[in-house]
Amino acid sequence: MKTLLILSFSDISADARVLKQVTAFRDRYEVTTCGYGPAPEGVAHHVQLPSTEEVWRYSRRLLLLRQYARAYRENGAIRAATEALADRRFDVILANDVDAVPLALSLRPRAGVHADLHEFAPAQKSELLRWRLFVSPFMAWLCRTAVTRASSVSTVAHGIAREYRRRFGITASVVTNATPYVDLEPTAVHDPLALVHSGACFRNRHLGIMLDAVEKARTPVTLDLYLTPNDPAYLAELRQRAQGLPGVRVHDPVPYPQLVATLHDYDLGVFILPPVNANYRWALPNKLFDFIQARLGVVVGPSAEMAELVRAEGFGLVTPDFGGDSLARILDGLTPERVAALKQRSNEVARPLSSETQLAGWGAAVDRLVRNE
Repeated sequence: MKTLLILSFSDISADARVLKQVTAFRDRYEVTTCGYGPAPEGVAHHVQLPSTEEVWRYSRRLLLLRQYARAYRENGAIRAATEALADRRFDVILANDVDAVPLALSLRPRAGVHADLHEFAPAQKSELLRWRLFVSPFMAWLCRTAVTRASSVSTVAHGIAREYRRRFGITASVVTNATPYVDLEPTAVHDPLALVHSGACFRNRHLGIMLDAVEKARTPVTLDLYLTPNDPAYLAELRQRAQGLPGVRVHDPVPYPQLVATLHDYDLGVFILPPVNANYRWALPNKLFDFIQARLGVVVGPSAEMAELVRAEGFGLVTPDFGGDSLARILDGLTPERVAALKQRSNEVARPLSSETQLAGWGAAVDRLVRNE
């Protein structure tokens, strides 16, 4: 077997997108993973990075001085990975996100590096002035000096692919964050209507919009939120507010392998994401595909990529704007029959929109590198 390193500065065992890469290659390549957390199931080798060395902790001073090469080289996570991988050789490296690409190139894999970019890196937190002034130029430098030298590139959405091409001349294929196919049937519509949201708890996602809508809606609904504690203070605020809203509950996150089964007992998956930065504007997230595999109808805001897919495939509704009033009006216009039809449409598109149709994108890219070695 050819050797493949999947490099990601994340806890791979809990990273849905990177776990799909493992699934795509573990039966055809000798797969080594390098990242935080324990070894994912099915890999031949795993290099675990110390959790104390977080990759985002670049030297502020060096970024301010624009000494980008030194800032990268002296980053604790980069140093730890460089030392752990120094004596290993691979045929191909699949580098996740821009931080991993320079390291992957320095390891000189025999057949090349495929870069998988999960976001448009220079605009990841573009709503923050300090990000725009200090971090965004560094991310752009990584794109110009490293990602442009990758043998091939993929990303998560067409809008992000277009922006990489416009800004840096990088041609990226699109591999969506689709969820593995699950053989389920839609549940009967609940009374009251059961809404659900799962994902990260970041303040800039404005998750309170969903609570605003439930508070304003005339139609009886419940809302369950399964949130990871990314911002503990914001999570505490949401829990406090939920206590005053009948039918609203905030839960601890569910392990990814159990998520679709948990979501299955609801009616509508909801995600209203104000476009506070470029990545949010183009978001096409895991949760949308999780909702499909759980056989839920969905309600999303007018985010371009999500709205286009929802409208094209007919498994959900799109609000006219990102406000709670608009979401409340959508909820008030629903009937049990309409919700049942949306859930049935998710059932019909679950297989064609599953990750099995997307994994071929990574497979083709990596296989091409090996053939051209």
